[in-house]
Amino acid sequence: MDLRLDNIRHAYGDIDVLRGIDLEIPSGNIVCIVGPSGCGKSTLLRLIGGLEQPTGGTVWQLGEAPDGCLNPLTYIFQDFALLPWRSVEQNVSLVLEDHALTGEQRAAIISDVLSRTNLSDFANALPKQLSGGMKQRVAIARALAVRPAVMLMDEPLSALDSQTRELLMDDLVGLWTREAFTAVYVTHNLAEAVRLGHSIVVLSRRPGEIREIMEIDMPLAERPQRMDDLAQRQQHLWNLMRDEALAADKELLDA
Repeated sequence: MDLRLDNIRHAYGDIDVLRGIDLEIPSGNIVCIVGPSGCGKSTLLRLIGGLEQPTGGTVWQLGEAPDGCLNPLTYIFQDFALLPWRSVEQNVSLVLEDHALTGEQRAAIISDVLSRTNLSDFANALPKQLSGGMKQRVAIARALAVRPAVMLMDEPLSALDSQTRELLMDDLVGLWTREAFTAVYVTHNLAEAVRLGHSIVVLSRRPGEIREIMEIDMPLAERPQRMDDLAQRQQHLWNLMRDEALAADKELLDA
């Protein structure tokens, strides 16, 4: 399933947050959204996911969801959103419990996604027994369990230390390589964007408008071996954003 955004506009009262957003999100691609603080990145994600309705414009879902899809759009947040009294297996099971599945079907799905995220040995562990990286793996497994058409990822690695973030990026690349998924990935981290994004959408300072869309025609698995190329792309993104990012930070400090 593809997504298309036509002239998306959004405001909170008299404050314009997003303006004139036209964007194609092709099936099987990871589209990263970057921009200065307060430019509307997370708001755009909520509009795509239907958590809010845009002031103007339309979000189109085009084509068919994948076979076995239980939820076309699903979120992954930075704070993991795990229930502390449920085990890993039970946290994943939570998203399946409102669907007409047999116990055998549910068990098969849980076993599959725990295997794909290297969590099979931790099925009975509670969240308090897990590291931050493993908690986020549980959140990813839970999202995969509903076989979504599009994963909406809001700063999913920002709460992790740099080493764990690198490992999780490798995990995401491995998951995508084995079975391509579609994702809209909001991040402040430009290194994440060039490592994971098939395209990178740069938003301007509020009201957020698309300044540039950078396409990266480079296999995800090959990117660690092409760091010089990625560093140049990352620098280009920062050059686009730097002045507005500094102004946005000053605005927040003054406020």
